[in-house]
Amino acid sequence: MKQTWRWFGPADPIDIYDLPQVGVQGVVTSLHHIPPGTPWTKSEIRQRQAEIAKPTPQPTGLNWDVVESLPVSEVIKTKGAGYAAHIAAYKESLHNLAGCGIQTVCYNFMPVLDWTRTNLAARMAHGGTAMAFDVVDFAVFDLFLLARPSAEDDHSPAIRQAASARFNAMDDTAQARLVNTIVSGLPGANDSWTLNDVLALLDLYKSIDTAQLRANLIDFLSEVVPVAEEHGMRLCCHPDDPPFPLLGLPRVMSTTEDYETILSAIDSPANGATLCTGSLGVNPTFDVTDFITRLGPRIHFTHLRNTLRQGPSDGNKLSFHESMHLEGQTDMVIAIRALLKEEARRKAEGRSDWEIPMRPDHGQHILYDLHSDTLPGYPLIGRTKGLAELRGVMTALSADL
Repeated sequence: MKQTWRWFGPADPIDIYDLPQVGVQGVVTSLHHIPPGTPWTKSEIRQRQAEIAKPTPQPTGLNWDVVESLPVSEVIKTKGAGYAAHIAAYKESLHNLAGCGIQTVCYNFMPVLDWTRTNLAARMAHGGTAMAFDVVDFAVFDLFLLARPSAEDDHSPAIRQAASARFNAMDDTAQARLVNTIVSGLPGANDSWTLNDVLALLDLYKSIDTAQLRANLIDFLSEVVPVAEEHGMRLCCHPDDPPFPLLGLPRVMSTTEDYETILSAIDSPANGATLCTGSLGVNPTFDVTDFITRLGPRIHFTHLRNTLRQGPSDGNKLSFHESMHLEGQTDMVIAIRALLKEEARRKAEGRSDWEIPMRPDHGQHILYDLHSDTLPGYPLIGRTKGLAELRGVMTALSADL
């Protein structure tokens, strides 16, 4: 697998020149400053490519290998006013990316919130920190801080009682921290919202259930997959994170069966999957080998991260934190073995895209990370440790293939 790294551009606290030193072979990034629904121009794309290659004082030897992500706007997800213009902008962005030599595009179809955590720096026993999702904390946000209408319907009586007690014990600073953690958006992005913004966005989904959101995803793909096919591109949808409904919103990419439905509906090599072992692995029924066996030819990108389910639960809503890459509840050795076998199968088949780009993800903050301004979930040392561990597993397993 090609060892890549998520980099947030020149504003990223991690210097692009650091990456070759830790064995990075390619870069995953996005144009976060461009709002969803606006086309990416070739000049903007080429500027980012130049920032990655850095010809002076010496070239990095790195290229922009994967777009993560080309965001799908709420207008597209809801098929709202301006839908045709937003679809046209997405197609134009794909044309321009292909014209600049970029062929793999990761996206997601999560309504309103991207990945959601309630604590960006939960203290671990070893002294470092990790991002975490706590069911009670999220209920505090939903019931008392956002005060979403009908929120009580989505939380059990026991969780509502625990959330009430926790909310009453929180001061203004703790409340503000929880709100900012949940609505601040993806690191590097420009989509930080107020509580009123979130409520307004939720209102767009009042009449959209799971079936309708899935239909909207299929309609979106029916528009953009032909463009990807024309250019030999690979689109790959990231799973819901976490893989269960939040804020009364539907989820449509949380299970292997969800992926099978979408990949079958638009049956094209250009319509593929991003395998995120951490997101999908939060679900205790997730079987990574089964996912790779059933969908292997359509996996175009993978996040080899790990999570540990720990703390209170509420039905299918589970508490968890980001674990070290080899220490969570997904068996990473089994996952990597299956992915390497899939690569070997593709290579024997003669596929030009036989090598699957992978990256470590959501590392714990350890050592130097604890005293630096690296972005939550994207530390230098924690991810370097993870990449080294994953590289070791890949090297050992490759000797047996």
